[in-house]
Amino acid sequence: MEIRRSGSQPSGTGPEAYFTGTVRIDPLFSPPDPARVTGALVTFEPGARTAWHTHPLGQTLIVTSGFGWAQREGGPVEEIRPGDVVWFAPGEKHWHGASPATAMSHIAIQEKFDGSPVDWMEKVSDDQYRT
Repeated sequence: MEIRRSGSQPSGTGPEAYFTGTVRIDPLFSPPDPARVTGALVTFEPGARTAWHTHPLGQTLIVTSGFGWAQREGGPVEEIRPGDVVWFAPGEKHWHGASPATAMSHIAIQEKFDGSPVDWMEKVSDDQYRT
């Protein structure tokens, strides 16, 4: 058994290559192999968002606070609020983040495949974000 105490892992900043705006990532869990599931609490300041990306085994988001947006490629921008659970299927190209005026936090849960839980792509443009 392992207990990771709250506050025992440092917060990180969402890398500029994969995020637009101010994003804080608080790791929750990433057990050693052969376990594959990882989780983090991700907080987006107003207007902040991920780049387009996919997950080889899918991703679950649990919105914990604020008001945000999520979009899969070819679909409409969807509002997401506290208590909402969002599932992105394996390989589904998508992005998610805060609304322009309100911060948003979610718990992100995904599995690693061949050592990686995510495949990053191009950034979401301001025009794409505002549609």
